[in-house]
Amino acid sequence: MTRIDAKFAALKSEGKKAFVSYIMAGDPDLESSLAVMKGLPGAGVDIIELGVPFTDPMADGATIQLAGQRALDGGQTLRKTLEMAVAFRESDDTTPIVLMGYYNPIYSHGVEAFLADAKAAGIDGLIVVDLPPEEDDELCIPAQAAGINFIRLATPTTDDARLPKVLQNTSGFVYYVSVTGITGSQAAQAAHVGPEVSRIKSQTDLPVIVGFGINTPEAARTIAGVADGCVVGSAIVQQIASGKSRDDVLAFVAGLASGAHSA
Repeated sequence: MTRIDAKFAALKSEGKKAFVSYIMAGDPDLESSLAVMKGLPGAGVDIIELGVPFTDPMADGATIQLAGQRALDGGQTLRKTLEMAVAFRESDDTTPIVLMGYYNPIYSHGVEAFLADAKAAGIDGLIVVDLPPEEDDELCIPAQAAGINFIRLATPTTDDARLPKVLQNTSGFVYYVSVTGITGSQAAQAAHVGPEVSRIKSQTDLPVIVGFGINTPEAARTIAGVADGCVVGSAIVQQIASGKSRDDVLAFVAGLASGAHSA
């Protein structure tokens, strides 16, 4: 059982929905992002998605693209991102960490070396948005063998013919992208999301977590209410981009977490 599996089991026993937060590693700098990361569990975050900056982030909107560029300009790398996880684990051995990003940095690192380093750093899951199920032998299956969950995205365009393929080797949870398009592009609507979550859950026992288009406590509550939890990324990254203090960022996150947990 991974930390992700254990977290969902604990939440289920408490009758709570999951709140997942995304931050970009190294934004605006390594020290600041690590300080925010360390404060996320205390703000109510159940699972941390840690973005790995990349030069061509095709699935991300302007907010996260700019965060990635700031991180790259500051010298952030995949190796430094893993070092962030190591530093986080010094004081927290229970909160799951999911690395979210693109395949190129992992390929450049070497898949076998990356998985060994990620496991040693305390990484629990991977979301690699540019590796479709047809490429599962590249990373997904080796990651599962290494004890790291491989989390797949389903979208509004994932029809019934495609869904079984998407779910085939997924573990940890399913990330349902609530809107068609890039991150931060439009608001999620519970009336649209609910039936899609039900459709996915009819084909898997995995938790379904909804992301994209959630930026207020009320939105977190309503979306978590029709799923097993929700993810917020761009809205948190925007707080960091605007120069808010660590405490202010964490207060914002706490409001979102409270919304999700009240669902």
